[in-house]
Formats: sequence, structure tokens, C-alpha cells
Amino acid sequence: MEQVDTVVVGAGVAGLAAARLLAGAGARVVVLEARDRVGGRVWTDRTAGHATDLGASWIHGVDGSPVAAAARALGMRTMEFTVGGYQAHSRPVAYFSAAGTRMSAEDVSGFAADVAAVDAALADAVAASRPDDSYRDVTEAALAAQEWEPERAQRVRDYLEHRSEEQYGAWIEDLAAHGLDDDAIEGDEVVFPDGYDALPTSLARDLDIRLGHVVSRVVWSPSGVRVAWAGGEIAARTAVVTVPVGVLRSDALAFSPALPAPVACALSRLEMNAFEKVFLRFPRRFWDRDVYAIRQLGPEGRWWHSWYDLTGLHGTPTLLTFAAGPAARAIAGWDDARVAESVMAQLRRLYGPGIPAPDGVRVTSWGADPFARGSYAYMRVGSSTSDHDALATPIGGVLHLAGEATWTDDPATVPAAMLSGHRAAERILGRAVPIDSLWA
Repeated sequence: MEQVDTVVVGAGVAGLAAARLLAGAGARVVVLEARDRVGGRVWTDRTAGHATDLGASWIHGVDGSPVAAAARALGMRTMEFTVGGYQAHSRPVAYFSAAGTRMSAEDVSGFAADVAAVDAALADAVAASRPDDSYRDVTEAALAAQEWEPERAQRVRDYLEHRSEEQYGAWIEDLAAHGLDDDAIEGDEVVFPDGYDALPTSLARDLDIRLGHVVSRVVWSPSGVRVAWAGGEIAARTAVVTVPVGVLRSDALAFSPALPAPVACALSRLEMNAFEKVFLRFPRRFWDRDVYAIRQLGPEGRWWHSWYDLTGLHGTPTLLTFAAGPAARAIAGWDDARVAESVMAQLRRLYGPGIPAPDGVRVTSWGADPFARGSYAYMRVGSSTSDHDALATPIGGVLHLAGEATWTDDPATVPAAMLSGHRAAERILGRAVPIDSLWA
């Protein structure tokens, strides 16, 4: 049986970061990846003739971000595209009322002020919440404190539902009261016109990465680790497992012995979300040039309520919307044409029946991906923010879990994945290693 110093399971950003730091310290490292590519949930598609990021797209706040520092060092071209964590009025938005008519600047300002008032009350409601409270519970408490008439309260309620879905792909009653505690943006947000995959491609350079290895079993003891797949097995002194929460919670990957209680209990309180991207490319732009997003209020926006204008990335008129939570589950199994028609019904409602049909459609299917089983993790009701770090508790001195779900301060992001890989490498080495050695 082959013997190495460390085996890393998963060639996403977390796994590649850990492997690169360990290899740079002189360790013999093997990375086992189930897919036929590196990057994991960072996946850039170029079949349309330009880069489309089907997984991670944004750096949500470049200030102090290791990914932003890496992107600068690697010469990755960025474009400022600040969405503000689904805020009501962070940048120009074309708002449409429940009746489908364009809202005036005065009406939009009033709506944004209402959202701000509820958010101000929400901080106290979250702080006072019980362990088993949901995000619905705390938002209802914040709404009740306003003593508004039902219609005014309902449009903010709808907005809060959409925020929980768009931020975490979770229905508001499934998300823990503290589920959006990390919803803070420091600095501009940027996207990558040439593709986010330049980051994992760079991290993977010169590493021993073995694609098409679907790991099914991890056996650990104080003396080391054995990692098995259908075609073989490898032994190591230590292992870093970076598969998503959806895989960890499935029966596709077995640990022997089972994960210890601190780790297993934290894992049981985290869940993989339902969140898909829908890209629509058009022969011409029919929406406003001076807005970055389109949003509609009211019951017609239950599924499709927000569209983001990506035209500036490549010059092709493009709108991006998200199927999140209940919508993502409902469209699972639909073909792209059926999804597009559902989305277009709402756009025609807002802009009229004469708008052009899209000449290009791409819908992601992370929920059906056996190596992801969702887009990213969220905190179920009953969880706490500390569950993220608890998931990364070292096991037996030889086994470490890493990935976006194992980082408390900014989970569900590429920076979280990178930082978690860095932490795992430092724990194995027993000393500090500058994170910028990943790209220096």
C-alpha cells in the first residue's frame, strides 16, 4: 500500500490550500479528487465563448480577504459588482410593485427605510433569541415591534424571506435565528470576468492530484489514516477531508471509527442548501442601463424576484437570477427550457410581452451533484455559530475536516474555504505558516 505524509480528500480551494502549504513545508502530499477537474464548487464554464462562473462568483468584501490578495498577486482581472448582501437599497435597483408597475423613487426610499427599521430591531431580537428560534421567529418579533398595518408589514416580510433564501438558500423557517450573523460586507465586492477558476488552477500547480478518485471510506486511529476508493487504498500519517457538508451527512463517505461527538453533533446541526443559478442571455437589452438589479415585490415574486445585470462582464446582455430554497427544490429535474419559461413569465409581466426570448440559458444543478449535494451549508434551527469551528475539531491527532462550513467568521465563501485549509495545514505542521505563501 502506498504511504504518504498527508492525504487530502477534495481538490477544492480548501483542499488545495492545505495541500500546497504542506507540500511547501516538505511533506509528501497526495490529493484525491472525485471529479475530473480541480476547483470543487469553484467551476468556470466557457462553452458560451466567455467565462461563466457556475459556482462561486463573488468576493463579498475585498478588505482583508486572502482571496482578494491572492487574486491581485495572480493577476486575476476583477470587476467591482457590489450587491451589499441583498440589501434593499445598496445600489440602484429597478423595483416593481406587487401590481407589476415600476415604483417611484419616493416609494422605493420608503420601502428601504422600512427594511432598515426592521433590521435595526432585528439585532436585538436575534440577541434575545432562544436556541431553537428560527430566523422567521426573530424577524416576526422585529416586524411586530413596528406596529404597521398588514400590507406594509407583508412587503418587508416578503423581503426578509427572500433575503434568507438568497443569502443561504434556505427557507426562513429552516434557518437558525443566528443564521445571518455573518451578513456583513467589508469593502467592495468583485467578480471575475475571466473566471474564478484561475485561483484553484494556480493553487493546484505542481501538486500530486489524482482525479476521478471517489473516496468511500476513511479509517483513522492514533497511528494514522487509510483512505479507500473503489480502485484502491492509500495510507498516511494525517488526512484532511474537505468534502462538503452534503457529502459528510450522506452515506457516500464512511468514517471508521465514526466521527466523535463534538464533530458529529456540529455536523448534525448544519445542512446543505438548495440554491441554483439561472443565466439568461438575450439578443438585446430590454431593461434599464442605470441599474444593477431588477426586483419585484409581492406574491408574483415568490420564486423569481431578483435579476442581476451581468452585461458589463462580457458585453452580452445577460441577467442572472437564483432559484433558492423552495424554488430550487421545485424545479429540480426541470430542463433549462422549462426553467427559462417560468422566469420569462415574470419578466414579461414586468416589461411586457414584446421582450425578446433568451438565446442562451444555463441552469446549475448543484443539488443533484453527488460530490456537492447542494451549493453551501447553512445553520439549521437549533444550531449555533460555533458549530462551524466545532466541525473542524482535530480528530485523534490525525484527521482534520476543512471547507467553507468549518469556518465561523465568514462561512459559505471561498475565503472561508481557503482559511480553513490554512488552519488544517498549520495544525498538522504544529507551527504558523504565512497564508500568503500560497501565492507568493
